[in-house]
Amino acid sequence: MTSGMMRISAAAMALTTAVALAACSSDDDDDTSSSSSFSDSTATDSFPVSVDTKFGEVEVKEQPQKVVALGWGDAEIATELGVQPVGAVDWLGFGGDGLSPWAEASYDEAPEIIDSQELDFEKIAALDPDLILDVRDTGDEDTYNKLSAVAPTVAVPEDADGFTTTWDKQVEMISTALGESQKGEDLVTEVNDRITEVKDAHPEWSEKTGTVLAKTSVEWAAYSAGDARADLLQGLGFQPNKEISDLTKPGEFYVSLSEENADKADSDVVVGFPIMLTADELTNDKTWKRLTAVKDGHAVVADEDLANAISLGTPASMLHALDLLVPQLEDATE
Repeated sequence: MTSGMMRISAAAMALTTAVALAACSSDDDDDTSSSSSFSDSTATDSFPVSVDTKFGEVEVKEQPQKVVALGWGDAEIATELGVQPVGAVDWLGFGGDGLSPWAEASYDEAPEIIDSQELDFEKIAALDPDLILDVRDTGDEDTYNKLSAVAPTVAVPEDADGFTTTWDKQVEMISTALGESQKGEDLVTEVNDRITEVKDAHPEWSEKTGTVLAKTSVEWAAYSAGDARADLLQGLGFQPNKEISDLTKPGEFYVSLSEENADKADSDVVVGFPIMLTADELTNDKTWKRLTAVKDGHAVVADEDLANAISLGTPASMLHALDLLVPQLEDATE
C-alpha cells in the first residue's frame, strides 16, 4: 500500500462530516517564499529544543521561521500558539485558510494548502520550511524520511501510528518544537479544567458506560481510546465499553462492526456520528434503532458542527465541542 493510500485509509474513519476525504490544494498563489510563520510572535523558550518522536529525538536548533503543518489539527494548534504556518493541510475541508469556524487564532497571510491524499513533496520543499509538523498522522516511515530530507520533522510519538496521537500530547510536542511550551501547557490546562468542571458537576456519569459509534455507507465503527471523541467522553467520566476496548487492535483507534454485531457498541449512553451520511440516515437505520440506548432515549446524534469539533481535537475545538455536547449528554442521561 502506498503512503498516500495509507493516509486515506487511516483518515477515513477520522472524518465525521459529509465532506470530501481530502481538501485539494490551491495553486492560486505560489509566492510564499517571503512569508514568515511567526509574524510578530517571539518564542519564549531557549533554543535548541528537542522533541521525542517515533523516529527518535528531533532537534530544532533555532526558532522556526517557516513552518509547514501536515498532521491532523497541527496547523490550528500552531496558530493557537501564535505561529502561522506557511503550508497546511485542511483535513476537514473548512476552506479558505483551513482553520475551523470556531478557531480563535487567525492568519495574517493564508497558508499554501497541501493536498492530504498524496503529499506533494516538491511543493512542500518549495515552501522552504525550517520545520515540518506531522504529529497526528499515519506514522509512515517512508513519508517521514522524505519530509525529514526537506527539514527537521516532528512526527508522531512512539506507539501513536494511525492518527492516534492524543490531543494533549500533540499540543505538548508542537509547543515544544515551536519554543512555546508554557503556552502549550496553558492550552491543555484550560481544556482539562473545563472537562474537570463538567465531570465534577455530573458524578453520576462515572457509573455509566459510553460509546461513540459511527456509521458510514458501508460499515459501523466504534471509536476507542486514543481518538479525540472517545477520549473526551471518557474524560467526562463515562467508562469505556469493555467489549470495544478488547476488540481494538494496537495502533488503531476504532473497531469496524457489521450490522449483525453493531450492538457490541451498546452502552448506557451512545453518541452517534454519521459519516458522509445525513443524521436521518443514521437515526432511521434499523441497526441504530435496535440499540438499547436508543430505545431508552439515552443516545445523542452529532450534527456536522459537533462532529467536526470533536474530531479535529484541537484545544479550541475541544472547548467548542464541550459547549455543544454537554447539554445533549445531560438530556440523554436524565
